[in-house]
Amino acid sequence: MPIRERRGHWHYRFQVNGHTYQGNTGLVATERNRTAAIRIEAKARELVLSGRSHELKLEVVAFDDAAAPFLKWCDAEYREHPNSAKRIRVSFASLTEFFGNSPVSAITAGRVEDYKAWRRTEHQVKEVTLRHDLHALSPFFAYGIKHNWARVNPVKAVEIPSDADAVRMHVVTPEEEARYFETAERWPNLHDVGRLIILQGLRPEEAMELRKDLVDLANGTVTVAHGKTKAARRTLKLTSEARTILGIRIAQASLSPWVFPSPRREGKPITKLNNVHQHAQEASGTSFVLYDLRHTCATRWVQAGIDLPTVAKWLGHNNLRSVHKYVHPTPEHDVAMARRYEAYLETLRSAAGEPKGMMQ
Repeated sequence: MPIRERRGHWHYRFQVNGHTYQGNTGLVATERNRTAAIRIEAKARELVLSGRSHELKLEVVAFDDAAAPFLKWCDAEYREHPNSAKRIRVSFASLTEFFGNSPVSAITAGRVEDYKAWRRTEHQVKEVTLRHDLHALSPFFAYGIKHNWARVNPVKAVEIPSDADAVRMHVVTPEEEARYFETAERWPNLHDVGRLIILQGLRPEEAMELRKDLVDLANGTVTVAHGKTKAARRTLKLTSEARTILGIRIAQASLSPWVFPSPRREGKPITKLNNVHQHAQEASGTSFVLYDLRHTCATRWVQAGIDLPTVAKWLGHNNLRSVHKYVHPTPEHDVAMARRYEAYLETLRSAAGEPKGMMQ
């Protein structure tokens, strides 16, 4: 229906090209006012259809009232990635405390700057936390614009802190790798998932969620069928060790469709590996997170001479910028590359008939 009663007034709500528009007609919700309210709805729809949605009268909605439907929308929008919705909810605990009953339309870039200062002084949060907050606030305003609660997204006029502080990556050395996996043999799931990560560049959840029908031992491939992006859904050629691990796993899990059988909810394992990983860390005297095995794999690919576009494809990224966060050349690799470059320069000098130089 074009109008509905909310808090004693007639409100309109309609959709055009997938966007929802709604607002308060300003009329008390009586039968006598129904016809007039319908005319206001029709006028609002006409403005949108004629490309003049900016002329709509904004609906005044308090931030804390608007947060509830937005978070409900996030739960549905990120149902495939509940951790994303969870991160937004965590940020909104502070955002709602600060903005409270302020009208969404009245929140300016200046108020967002005030929020940044408040979080830094009152809560002394790290810049990466503030970055997460603003990345949660920005889609809220995009959602609000579609609902006619705001005209602009003030976050776009605010400087978002760099994610430099968030970069905590460690490339596992061969010695650390040997100690860790020798210890991890006590926990077969951890050992085999970790090997698949460091050998194939899989994300931990991608390994844990592998179905047996996605592994082609005959052709030596594994397919990642689900992911955040199209690029994340990919097929990888297996290394010989990974092929052996998966072959043994599939044979052992004869009654389960999963390579790593475990209690699941909607296809996702309930049991996490973080606890046993911590035990393996303590017992082996190493210190890194499981995801560092993926960084290590990417770094080794590059050091083996594999080009960046291929590394991006194997990691499941759709751009090279993301790959740069994963690749961390070691000092030894830097020296080897410098020597390779010097050798290349020597060939150029020889071709030009110049005297050879010396590598320092």
